[in-house]
Amino acid sequence: MMKVELPRVFQELLTAKVRYKMFYGGRAGGKSFAFADALLTLATSRKMLIACVREVQSSIKDSVYKLIADRIAFYGLSDYRLYEDRIVNLKNKSKFIFKGIMEHNAQNIKSLEGVDICWCEEAQKISARAWEVLDPTIRKNGAEIWLSLNREEEADPVWKALAMRPDDDVIVRKVNYYDNPYCPENMKKLALKMKAENYEEYLHVWEGEPRREAGNHLIGREEVYRAMEAKVEVSVYSAPLLLGVDVARFGDDKTAVCFRRGRQVFDLKTFQKLDVVQVAHLVAGMIAEYQPAKVCIDVGGLGAGVYDVLVSEGFGEVVLAVNFGEKAENPERYVNRRAEMWARVAEWLKSAAPVSLPKVEGLVEDLTAPLKMFDSLGRLQLEPKAEIKKRLGRSTDVADALAMTFAIKNAEFLLNVLGGNGAREFVDDGVYL
Repeated sequence: MMKVELPRVFQELLTAKVRYKMFYGGRAGGKSFAFADALLTLATSRKMLIACVREVQSSIKDSVYKLIADRIAFYGLSDYRLYEDRIVNLKNKSKFIFKGIMEHNAQNIKSLEGVDICWCEEAQKISARAWEVLDPTIRKNGAEIWLSLNREEEADPVWKALAMRPDDDVIVRKVNYYDNPYCPENMKKLALKMKAENYEEYLHVWEGEPRREAGNHLIGREEVYRAMEAKVEVSVYSAPLLLGVDVARFGDDKTAVCFRRGRQVFDLKTFQKLDVVQVAHLVAGMIAEYQPAKVCIDVGGLGAGVYDVLVSEGFGEVVLAVNFGEKAENPERYVNRRAEMWARVAEWLKSAAPVSLPKVEGLVEDLTAPLKMFDSLGRLQLEPKAEIKKRLGRSTDVADALAMTFAIKNAEFLLNVLGGNGAREFVDDGVYL
């Protein structure tokens, strides 16, 4: 009996009943070892055909053959026999085969059709064409495709195919060195050294973030990661509570609600498939429970209906209608309110005093997605939402909800809500930090 202590973060390799299992991240996350151990666990327990693939495999040395052979030796699995191009369990007839996807002569394709699990190591290198060949080839009923990768570009083909809009048949998990209980101490030291010396490179190498062009994004990844690491606690007596509400516009969008008190965002909630009245009642419940100073609602789309319902139910004094497309409060600097509020978020993240963000799935990608540009008058404008959605695969709902909390310029009003005289910190043009 093979006994493997698989790290908890990889348990879904053995337990999840889905077709696609994607694990990505930076160096020393333990992905390759975990995949090999999980596959050996399954192959030892019952007869399986497992294909280990890359786009092009010039020789067996290009494959994970050696890794699997080493793990067999590590666990002392005597039932396995190693051949030049395959590994076979002599007892139950499980077999590991090693293939290049684009070496697709008729015989090669046929050899993949009966596969139970296909492991795509270094899946970031698989081209769109190779994925189009592989995916339908793994056709056995109940077959799974496992993908381990360190992302290279924001639009890696398998990432676009599976992770941008994952459905119920896809799991996407990020695993880094600090999630790996077996990560050597010297690797942790190397990670922290690069983090201190070159944060952007650290994010790619050790955090698994894709490389990106510098300078054309409004918000950088470093600021977002630092805010997620910061531990800022703002008391109810030192800053007013603001809620930002971004109402879903289309079927696959999410309604997002951001809870911000000064330098701390302490919660970001998302909801799907709610109609206007349901969202309004949801927000009304939050107003009753949390007693916010203001609730800023995007009324550019269906949010107008949410706002109207809340006003009709007696919440007119606490809700504020905000339209991303309307004229900026400072029209000499910003093309519209959207650019203005997002710029305030950027300045908030860069402020000298630390700010805090919760670790919410997708928040890094949402906040760092918009490209910045300038019109003929030199005013800041942002990449259109439709273009971001096309590139990112979804709307930036949670980030838009955060931006909504920066809609109010009247800092004196917000301070008066508290009835206190605490230190006043500002982001931009008198907007309370």
